[in-house]
Amino acid sequence: MGHFVTLSTCALNQWALDFEGNLERIVASIVEAKAQGSSLRVGPELEITGYGCLDHFLESDTYLHSWEMYAKLLQHEDCQDILLDVGMPVMHKNVRYNCRMLSYNNRILFIRPKLWLANDGNYREMRYFTPWMRPRHVEKFSLPRMITEINGQTLVDFGDAVLATQDAVLGAETCEELFTPDSPHIDMSLDGIEIFTNSSGSHHQLRKLDLRLNLITEATAKCGGIYLYSNQRGCDGDRLYYDGCPLIVVNGKVVGQGSQFSLKDVEVVTATVDLEDVRSYRSQISAALQSRTTPSYERIHACFALSKSGSSFDPTIVPTKPRDIFYHKPEEEIALGPACWMWDYLRRSKAAGFFLPLSGGIDSCSTAVIVHSMCRLVVQACDSGDQAVIHDARRAVGLTAEADYIPADPVEFAGRIFHSSYMGTANSSFDTRSRATRLANEIGSYHVDLNMDTAVAAVRQIFVVVTGKEPLFRAHGGSAAENLALQNIQARLRMVLAYLFAQLLPWVRGRSGGLLVLGSANVDECLRGYLTKYDCSSADINPIGGISKTDLKRFIAYARDEYKMPILQSFLDATPTAELEPVTETYVQSDEVDMGMTYDELSVFGRLRKIDKCGPYSMFIKLYHEWTPRLTAEQIATKVKSFFFYYAINRHKMTIMTPAYHAESYSPDDNRFDLRPFLIPNQRYSWGAKKIDEVVAKLKNQ
Repeated sequence: MGHFVTLSTCALNQWALDFEGNLERIVASIVEAKAQGSSLRVGPELEITGYGCLDHFLESDTYLHSWEMYAKLLQHEDCQDILLDVGMPVMHKNVRYNCRMLSYNNRILFIRPKLWLANDGNYREMRYFTPWMRPRHVEKFSLPRMITEINGQTLVDFGDAVLATQDAVLGAETCEELFTPDSPHIDMSLDGIEIFTNSSGSHHQLRKLDLRLNLITEATAKCGGIYLYSNQRGCDGDRLYYDGCPLIVVNGKVVGQGSQFSLKDVEVVTATVDLEDVRSYRSQISAALQSRTTPSYERIHACFALSKSGSSFDPTIVPTKPRDIFYHKPEEEIALGPACWMWDYLRRSKAAGFFLPLSGGIDSCSTAVIVHSMCRLVVQACDSGDQAVIHDARRAVGLTAEADYIPADPVEFAGRIFHSSYMGTANSSFDTRSRATRLANEIGSYHVDLNMDTAVAAVRQIFVVVTGKEPLFRAHGGSAAENLALQNIQARLRMVLAYLFAQLLPWVRGRSGGLLVLGSANVDECLRGYLTKYDCSSADINPIGGISKTDLKRFIAYARDEYKMPILQSFLDATPTAELEPVTETYVQSDEVDMGMTYDELSVFGRLRKIDKCGPYSMFIKLYHEWTPRLTAEQIATKVKSFFFYYAINRHKMTIMTPAYHAESYSPDDNRFDLRPFLIPNQRYSWGAKKIDEVVAKLKNQ
């Protein structure tokens, strides 16, 4: 029996419903795996269709086209003589399943449906699929006629089984099943399965990768075995960015790790491992006795081996050595994740570039620097000869595929695809205008500096003519309602101007097409509702909408040093302000003063509300123990009640928020992730507030 096997897993940038493009990338990964000597190739979850099809999974066309693509794959001359583990949706007995398709040389060996589905956070798999929920049960599946015409097969085993080759046994575990308390790999290992495959559609979230990798390494550290993890990469049409990082682990030690962020459409990770290491490792742990009480899996027997050397020693086959796991710092994750997401959105939307209202504050600054990071990644990929990126870059700048242009400088490339504008009013300061202009020059954007006082005055005058009443700012004696209305005029006009310039700036520059408008509201402002509905936070996409102000500051400090941009220090030093009210001798508008809470406090409120599932009362109790004696019980109570009041009255704004890159676990995004009412009648949470007041009174009397 041979001991050494060479195995491959991959990350693919699949696009929802791009059947032909997805097939091309699958074939490319198989070709690369075979070139590296692999006998097994594992691909991401639902790779035939793309993971993010959402309600398209309810359409019969999706299943028909999946089989059509799979038929092409079975017949493809480059897809022979290698065991393939491919993901696609399958309908069995009129029930939809998320499945793994295992095949070898034109023949489907068996179909393994997903046992446990992801159904929380961003995921609603049970809306589209049914979990198999029948461990170790196998039945017959009738194959479509198009498959029968290829290989003569009419039936194939369907269910929770494992594949036995001549030298090893392989079992499939799909994404969520790794995260469940009773993961299938535990029973599989006790039943003698040596190789586990896990195909995922796992999204990026700041500081999340270690959880995923810890679970994978722990799985084989405890049970022994070879674990191949494959993941989707890129933005496949939604708010999520799937962050790749394919992995191969043997007995708890990493022997292969792919990149987490990359513009590569296809990345294959390969390792040569020794099956005897698994058997030896398991002899050192108390698996043998427990295996006697574990029910057996049905084995689907295949007449081929994964190893190539037989029983003789082959000195050319060298096992892959273990390596340390690589993690990006959160600041690097912000620089790379949204940048890759934006590149996917730009190239697949066929837009002519981006437009950003650049205010001179740290939020729009962060968005601009992420665009700069994207341009750097494009140049790096072009330098490495990535033809797909070169092709997409030429299209993005308005050139044909036959042109000889290759981006060589991030600033020059930004000058072609990135546009920005400072939209000043009488309330704007010289400092913000200057910072915006200097940053635009540093990054290379096509920058427009304008004053919009004429437009603001015109809208204001319409109201005066119609009503006979003239609203005033608070600084000039106006009421709170007048003051807010006059601020909102400026904010909403910026949105109108942003879309006007986004549509016409390419025309001004002699190009066709339109620009994608970028938003720049951070997750804490969204949570608090500290933004105007349909203002310049309304955009096509928002790279920072899931990132906290605190993390953005750390990112800008990182970018200042990493990208050698000293101008960024001035953004860190500036006081956050909307600049929508007049400045007087005694008043300068400040975001944190307006909100009645700091951005750091907002991050805490967000995590307690969403992650810890706290209402007002339980949040107050937790914060009393964390924030005293820095704050008194009365101060904490005031902040908590204020937060929930503004969260409630502004919840409706989340229904129209710009689609934002999902990066934070306390995102208030109304689209699937944070399913709460947008009309909350009891805005003061009166009963919870009374409970808080009772505790405060009791503490006072102690």
